[in-house]
Amino acid sequence: MRLLIQRVSQASVTINQQTISKIGKGLLILLGVGHNDGEGQVQFLAEKVANLRIFEDEGGKTNLSILDVKGEAIVVSQFTLYADTRKGRRPSFIDAALPDTAAPLVDRFIELLRGHGVPTQAGQFGAHMEVEIHNDGPVTIWLEK
Repeated sequence: MRLLIQRVSQASVTINQQTISKIGKGLLILLGVGHNDGEGQVQFLAEKVANLRIFEDEGGKTNLSILDVKGEAIVVSQFTLYADTRKGRRPSFIDAALPDTAAPLVDRFIELLRGHGVPTQAGQFGAHMEVEIHNDGPVTIWLEK
């Protein structure tokens, strides 16, 4: 499982000119699922994200988690995080899990993140989405398990 996490001052997801998710301060999480991913990866990464200290404290140091700052999250499924560009010019996505495997794991990640106390919204699995991100910092973190 691969996550690209962006600390945001605000973010939103729009489908067909309709906003389906919108947050203020928090995290925009792009999540890709691979063939061998399962419950272990989902549990590990949800706990890691909830407690990842990437928000600044009063001294300007990144000592605070999304829980500490009472932030929100949006999770957007993104199979393209498994793009293999080593050969040719067109990416291969054969390492990405098929939708029937990936969708339940994305839903489970969202459920666990909420269970850790993070108010979490989502994109729509498989849809063409417009994702607006106001990256704060900028801070972008890559996690993989």
